[in-house]
Amino acid sequence: MKIHFIGIGGIGLSALAKFLTNDGHSISGSDIKQTEITNDLATNFNAKITIPHHKDAVEGVERVIYSAAVRKNNPEYQRAKELGIELLSRKEALVSILGAKEVYAVGGAHGKSTTSAILASILPQTNALIGAISKEFGSNVRHAKNNKVVFEADESDESFLNSNPHLAIVTNVEPEHMEYYEYDEERFYGAYRKFLSLAKIRVINAEDEFLGSLDMESIRLYPSRDISDIEFVLVDGKPHTRFTLLGLGSFDVFGLGDHIALDAALAVLAAQALGEDIESIRANLLKFKGIKKRFDVVENRDHLVVIDDYGHHPTEIKATISALKTYAKLRDFHQLSVIWQPHKYSRTMDNLTGFVECFEGVDELVILPIWSAGELPVDIDLKGAFSRYDPIMADSVTKEDGVVKVFKDGHVIKTFGQGLVSAFGAGDITYQIRGEA
Repeated sequence: MKIHFIGIGGIGLSALAKFLTNDGHSISGSDIKQTEITNDLATNFNAKITIPHHKDAVEGVERVIYSAAVRKNNPEYQRAKELGIELLSRKEALVSILGAKEVYAVGGAHGKSTTSAILASILPQTNALIGAISKEFGSNVRHAKNNKVVFEADESDESFLNSNPHLAIVTNVEPEHMEYYEYDEERFYGAYRKFLSLAKIRVINAEDEFLGSLDMESIRLYPSRDISDIEFVLVDGKPHTRFTLLGLGSFDVFGLGDHIALDAALAVLAAQALGEDIESIRANLLKFKGIKKRFDVVENRDHLVVIDDYGHHPTEIKATISALKTYAKLRDFHQLSVIWQPHKYSRTMDNLTGFVECFEGVDELVILPIWSAGELPVDIDLKGAFSRYDPIMADSVTKEDGVVKVFKDGHVIKTFGQGLVSAFGAGDITYQIRGEA
């Protein structure tokens, strides 16, 4: 088919576009601006890309798939409707895309991208559809000539219910995206119950309060009991976590932190449940090189390390801050500076207390304007809420010649040229901290 994607520059929709190209379909797409993702689609997947959105982009296509951020007044959406072209949300499209596949779906509030990428490394012969760029294969998609798919399953709009899971991993469950669920916790937790019930094989973090309470046959990991001897080491200067899992011996995985050991352990148990040999699992785990924007070292010098991290929820940030402190000790750094771009007004308001607490222990905190993600602005006094940190309120940052520069009203108000600097957020902070914005 000829399939057009509105919002093709997003990490999730671009993955579906690439996946469908590998399945023999012809794809095109549009977005509001050109990015490395749209460039990759045009260059390596022969996609016709339209920047910005234009109604003519849907002429001649047979199906239109649109991202959750696309509104009904989008000119391409409206034109497709006029022409009678089949219109599917990303959520709706999953039914036909994954319906005939053997899907190994990974869900959860935190760690699902990392766990998905680890599972894809452990199962190298599978297709993979991940909501992040795996550094092992340099993409959010990997193609294999079979029907087995490692899939990162998204709970934000209940789309994980359309993922046809043969195996389901759930890392943890914490109320998130509650605006979608109309702040109905029963509906939210019910979605997770249904997701797990769809799978033939279930692997869960049983120390999660909700997951541990489920009366459902599952492979249950109890991290505090089943994972032991955790240590953090540098391998060729890169951070790794070493741990022992049950009676299966020792494993090494890229990344730092107890949460990395947890993610890897869930993936190991899932692969074992699928019949993989434990020694092959142990060896393939070493192929995991991390994922882009998750504890992603973008500058590595003797006197300065800059890390880009996608963390945009207090739980994620707190776990990464802990890992950063460990990394600082391994590198003998004595200054930890954090740059935070809050993601969405709703998330910032719903979790404000958690955000204030999660930065405990940082030496300097820079706060950028909230990345709206299409939401209408709301006035939030971040300087007042975070007064305990005496935060630097800034407009933007960049990285030039090994120095991180902080801007306010067009002027450099702060520079970081030494120590450990980490940026957090799911907006364009990733491009700013890399000097690409």
